[in-house]
Amino acid sequence: MIKEASKKVDILIEALPYIKQFYQKVVVIKYGGSAVEQSELNHSILEDITFMNHVGIHPVIVHGAGPFITKRMKDAGIEVKFVNGIRVTDEKTLDIVNESLTEVNKDIVRELKAKGNEAKGFVGKNGELIAAKKKNLNVDVGFVGEITGFDSKLMYSLLHSKMIPVIAPLGIGEDGQLYNLNADTVAAEISVAMQAEKLVLLTNVRGIMKDINDPESLLSTVTLKDLEKLFESKVIKGGMQPKVEACLFAAQRGVHKTHIIDAQILHALLLEIYTDKGIGTQIIKDSKKIVKKM
Repeated sequence: MIKEASKKVDILIEALPYIKQFYQKVVVIKYGGSAVEQSELNHSILEDITFMNHVGIHPVIVHGAGPFITKRMKDAGIEVKFVNGIRVTDEKTLDIVNESLTEVNKDIVRELKAKGNEAKGFVGKNGELIAAKKKNLNVDVGFVGEITGFDSKLMYSLLHSKMIPVIAPLGIGEDGQLYNLNADTVAAEISVAMQAEKLVLLTNVRGIMKDINDPESLLSTVTLKDLEKLFESKVIKGGMQPKVEACLFAAQRGVHKTHIIDAQILHALLLEIYTDKGIGTQIIKDSKKIVKKM
């Protein structure tokens, strides 16, 4: 019994320097996919965010709703099409995207409040937080947009009042048109606009691995210089590529550290931020700053 209590104390002592270091700092957290779909994972993530909020971090949540969107499209008989990882979004698909994101957003806000937090959701036209325009590509992918502006002043006022912003990846054009946005990109751009200490992307793999089938090949720390070689050697490819590109965008523009971690590990956020070793991949500017989490 005493040994077990001592272990708990050791954990708190290990976390203390990080609690001090990140006090009053902004941390942007993006999650979706299986983490939104599975209630146990969603519950664990929101517990972690609650802890962070109560020890003085300012969390900002960006979420997706990919699995729900795909299921609803199939149920409605709408073909699910992607071009270079971008969901082709016609008018009917956009309605489903908006509905799915609205439901997920409300669920997250509701559970955060149930855990003793103050939270405010932002979804599309009801959010009026992100300005966007149609994304110009060689192929027309419909109502897919790119960010042109962000109301950071509103975000700062919410954070100063201990409110957790919960943001869906939808933007509004000058003409009032709603646009579907990439959630990783939204999280990266918000982290830059908010001068965040950290950007954390929750995914369904451990992080950047030399061999996707070998958990022991996880790269705990990667510098921006390392990323060039990892892209060239195709270690970073497929679904990991847009996540790493989002981290790269943020790191090049002043976000101190970016992280890619596995949402399927219970309490992944706390393990990554408040322990010496962490559990995923952290991306930093240069090797001179390699001290895990500090």
